[in-house]
Amino acid sequence: MTEVLNEQRPNSWLAAIWAARYRTPARSVALIALLLPWTTTGLIFALIPWLIAFAFLDLREFPRSLLRAICLLPIALVLLAAIGTLWSDAPWPDRIHAIGPAAKLLVIPLLIYQFERWPFGGWVFSAFLVSCTALMLYSFAVAVDPALSLKLYLSRGPYKVESGIAVRNYIDQSQEFALCAIALVYPIVSLLRRGRYLVAALFVALAIGFLANMMFVVVSRTALVTLPILIVVFALLHLRRRTALFAVGAVGLLAVLLWTASPRLRATVAKFNGDYEVSIAGNDVSGMGSRLEFWRKSLAFTADAPLLGHGTGAIRGLFARAAVGESGVRAEIVGDPHNQTLNVAVQWGASGVVILYALWFAHLSLFRGEGLACWVGLLVVVQNMLSSLLNSHLFDFAEGWIYVLGVGIAGGMALAAKTIRSQCVPKLFQTRPRPDRNNRPSTTSPKCLSLSA
Repeated sequence: MTEVLNEQRPNSWLAAIWAARYRTPARSVALIALLLPWTTTGLIFALIPWLIAFAFLDLREFPRSLLRAICLLPIALVLLAAIGTLWSDAPWPDRIHAIGPAAKLLVIPLLIYQFERWPFGGWVFSAFLVSCTALMLYSFAVAVDPALSLKLYLSRGPYKVESGIAVRNYIDQSQEFALCAIALVYPIVSLLRRGRYLVAALFVALAIGFLANMMFVVVSRTALVTLPILIVVFALLHLRRRTALFAVGAVGLLAVLLWTASPRLRATVAKFNGDYEVSIAGNDVSGMGSRLEFWRKSLAFTADAPLLGHGTGAIRGLFARAAVGESGVRAEIVGDPHNQTLNVAVQWGASGVVILYALWFAHLSLFRGEGLACWVGLLVVVQNMLSSLLNSHLFDFAEGWIYVLGVGIAGGMALAAKTIRSQCVPKLFQTRPRPDRNNRPSTTSPKCLSLSA
């Protein structure tokens, strides 16, 4: 991290270009975060300049960085996906294509290494928040005038203009808005404790805007399940017991008021029971009812190959064979069982599930501590784990990249903060300053002074 902190003003334009190698990768990642809520193609193209810029960083410590569990486990899951093509009976194009959803995890070690050394992670968080704020405002505009939706021009399939979705789909949009709304709680509390009420009020307005969009415009059932749990997690970790109980009670009261005021919220919750009756009793396709059928079949597939699974890309073929002679929801053929654990178990068996759960646990352990980076990282991991009960969000595009960026950037920032604390704490307990070789008293570094303050 000292490479940037000790960076001096360049003396020439060539020196300025060379010095920019420290900031260019961070700016490229900020561009990726800015594009993530809006476009998939743009994000892929933005990865190219970042990878080029990353290659010019000081990579002497990179091999050692890869030996940590937080970096090894994502690599192990991708390697398992690649090796799993050897015992799959799916066509080779399907096997190769199925490696792609897991391959994005290889970016996590790169981001951890970068942001452990260069303190520009705040740029990326700010870029994502600004982008989601623009998307939220645009979503309100689409709710008023559905003809403004970009889905009318970019959607590859049928689209209902009255749904109020600006781009992509309501699940991605709800996940992004829920993440921003809960992530803002930490800086709001910190600002209120420091008496910075104006900035705190601005963040409160943003959080209310995200929640209002979810309650009155469009919301996914996955977000409804995960949102209350994330609020409880924050209250337990960052508030005193009495304050936490008050906060949970206030959230409960707010939920009752929103339930009364939002017909869309009531309709979304009612679909849980309605989908079950439609699919189980009537054998018709529905959201939650179809998931239950996918899970039932996936458990049977896993029981047939419990240790190593059926191989990479085998899910669609298994569902195709199980649909022979069936009708309705039982005849659906999918390439994703809409559950992360079952997605991994069907393809790679217990070995894949062990790596998946170890990955989640290692990344959860990384964010034990205080600070915005630890809160954002913990929030990203917990949200992914919870939402992966109803979807394969680690392998989905938008949610998967949110996990990669969140864990990689916040993880690097959290490690950097721990390194600074470990270097400064011994100095704080020194009882007598030690003179240097010229008999001049030593002074505490600026970083340590800020920590002790």
